[in-house]
Amino acid sequence: MRSRVEEDLLGKAFLPQESLYGIHTLRALENFPITRKPPHPSLIEAYGDVKLACARTNCDLGVWRDDPHKAQAIQRACMEMAQGLLNEHVLVDCLQGGAGTSTNMNVNEVLANRSLELLGTEHGRYDRVSPLDDINLHQSTNDTYPTALRIAAIRRLRTLEACLVVLQEAFQDLERRFAHVVKVGRTQLQDAVLTTLGRSMGAYAEAFGRDRWRICKCQERLRVVNLGGTAIGTGLGAPRDFIFRVTEALRSITGIGLARAENLLEATQNADIFVEVSGILKACAANLLKVSTDLRLMASGPETGLAEIRLPQRQAGSSIMPGKINPVIPEAVSQAAMMVFGHDAVLTLACASGNLELNPFLPLIALCLLESIDLLAAACDILNRHCAAGIEADEDRCRRHAANSTATATALLPALGYDTVCRIVTAARDQGKTVKEVVLEGGFLTEKAFEQLIGAEAVCRLGSPTLLGGSLR
Repeated sequence: MRSRVEEDLLGKAFLPQESLYGIHTLRALENFPITRKPPHPSLIEAYGDVKLACARTNCDLGVWRDDPHKAQAIQRACMEMAQGLLNEHVLVDCLQGGAGTSTNMNVNEVLANRSLELLGTEHGRYDRVSPLDDINLHQSTNDTYPTALRIAAIRRLRTLEACLVVLQEAFQDLERRFAHVVKVGRTQLQDAVLTTLGRSMGAYAEAFGRDRWRICKCQERLRVVNLGGTAIGTGLGAPRDFIFRVTEALRSITGIGLARAENLLEATQNADIFVEVSGILKACAANLLKVSTDLRLMASGPETGLAEIRLPQRQAGSSIMPGKINPVIPEAVSQAAMMVFGHDAVLTLACASGNLELNPFLPLIALCLLESIDLLAAACDILNRHCAAGIEADEDRCRRHAANSTATATALLPALGYDTVCRIVTAARDQGKTVKEVVLEGGFLTEKAFEQLIGAEAVCRLGSPTLLGGSLR
């Protein structure tokens, strides 16, 4: 294999001649074999957009006026990275020291060498296209990395929002399908009052609707960027015109309503916005975990549990227990939610651990934030496609539970009063009968009036119905 020699302040190193990365990337590969995972693809692609905006702004300022072919090659290379065509060449570990410097330098080297390819020049000829003096011109890791992270997060959040829309609609459909199915509502896992399976599903749909709204709104927080602030937010090394123009160029490239931070120094050193967004993701994870737990409970059994619903059967559940089917989709979604809780705790600690003018833990923040978004999007997707879309109600089971539960007795309170209902419940337990049997045999209510009190319309009505002349009002 042919090789080339590159040099930095630490000395010389050999690299494969055909590699698009350079010596700074090589150092990082040696130094940070931590997760053995490269940066998130969305972060790399967003970096391509950031570098393209910087290159276009520099072109507008006349930087490569005497070398238009170089300017064209650099911009084409940036566009290829933005399209995901160069992802395989960004190899540094997603966790690294230096606040993301290794990622920024890997990007710079790949773009420089790809530009050299487009110019018909050998890799490593940095006198022709330099990773630092051309690709990184008027920039720093400290403004390009967080800007790329914000763009990547916004794009991934939009994907998550779309997944939540579909999931919300799935549970709204279940709300309509099960509107007539009366079931026992429970508090503290004990029988409480009657409700409908449709109302339960509607409550889940509304919770996911809130998640959708919160995730849509939190994108506003991320659209304020510190690009142009360079090292600490003072814009050192960047012309004033570059600082004023570069965010406009990035906004045009991405189609995202980005805005330059009014205080670039503040925006460079503080990372609390990522904590805020992570908290919203955690709220979404909490809803997913709660709903998944409820689905598992309602499907439990099937012979000895609640078994009010049937979940789609996805795979055999045991290597030793024949016929066993487990609620694997809600279980998997629950684990994804738990991972998001952990990511939120780590991200919060990383954001709080910044020092003075910079937070050195942005790679960890990026890893936790983007992985959380992906986990939630995938969890919403499988919960919809492999679970919610195929849920069935066991109406006979729900009916039997309601008939044998004290929750049915509670529905009679508006008509019979507390003391009478207590005597009915006691008699039903002592005689081994249902509440309905005791009520009808004792002449407390007609069957029509009884069914009206425990019907879907009655248990879903806001407040208690009133019995007048044998009919509900």
